[in-house]
Amino acid sequence: MNIENIYGEDKWTAFGGFSPLITVFKSYHPLNPEIENIINRYTFPIRFAKNKHIASPLKHNRYIFLILEGAVHGYLKMGNKKITTWIAAENELAGTIRNLWENEISDEYIETIDPVFAIAIPHEMSKLLYENFPIANYVGRKMTEIYFQGATERAFICRLPTALKRYQRFLVSYPHLINRVPLKYVASFIGMRLETLSRIRKQALIEDGK
Repeated sequence: MNIENIYGEDKWTAFGGFSPLITVFKSYHPLNPEIENIINRYTFPIRFAKNKHIASPLKHNRYIFLILEGAVHGYLKMGNKKITTWIAAENELAGTIRNLWENEISDEYIETIDPVFAIAIPHEMSKLLYENFPIANYVGRKMTEIYFQGATERAFICRLPTALKRYQRFLVSYPHLINRVPLKYVASFIGMRLETLSRIRKQALIEDGK
């Protein structure tokens, strides 16, 4: 699927006349009209069907996506096995990190878990803002802080010694995902078989009912 603006000049009509990314940026710092104009010009809404790749080693890494509806997971392929490394849903950003802002091939895949409606954010726009506006660098730093906090948490979960501890930590860190995405993605993310996760969840329900 080609990633392009199919809505033309009317792309922001359904959003009150401006890109939802502006609202995200403003949550970190007020913006000037020039920055808002650049965001409105470069970003655009896009839809992806279920089980479609929005990034892969076969696609050049040109965008990050702000998810408005739906969920995606990032994964690596080990033979025929997919290993989920992260999951993102509504109001979160999704993009390949290993080749961020570089026109290079990444071994990472991003696949939609269900139909996705998102805002495409071109890397060329991010570079333009960073090079010309100190405000953009501040916003970028704050958003990067959130990303690194998430990456640290994911690394922490992976290092917990038992499946039960990893599941318990997942419930604390990602409570919005446990009933949001199919369990096979959760199981892969926290490093266990689906059957193991189902057994742990069943036991937890029995203990909660005592």
